[in-house]
Amino acid sequence: MKTREEAVQYALTFPDVYRDEPFHDLNWTVIRKKKSRKVFLWIFEKEGHIWLNVKADPEWRDFWREVYPSVVPAYHLNKKYWNSIILDGTVPEEKIRQMIGESYDLVKG
Repeated sequence: MKTREEAVQYALTFPDVYRDEPFHDLNWTVIRKKKSRKVFLWIFEKEGHIWLNVKADPEWRDFWREVYPSVVPAYHLNKKYWNSIILDGTVPEEKIRQMIGESYDLVKG
């Protein structure tokens, strides 16, 4: 997974979600749960790469950061609960999908 559209297309496979661009800034795309309107995936470009912000269980948050240097404390969100995944090709796609799925499961709604 390297592009915004790949991330969006994967995230839209989860039940009862939709795409939104809430900031009138085409750089920011979010995927929300329909019922609660809460965001489980933030997608944006920074420093020449697509970044994904995903919610992480605090017990696993540091594990992801230690195993993959391209998983860092979340840009613009609470670093206690959110990680950023930099799509630079160093994190296996299956792990990116796993982290997006965990984020979906952790966000209420």
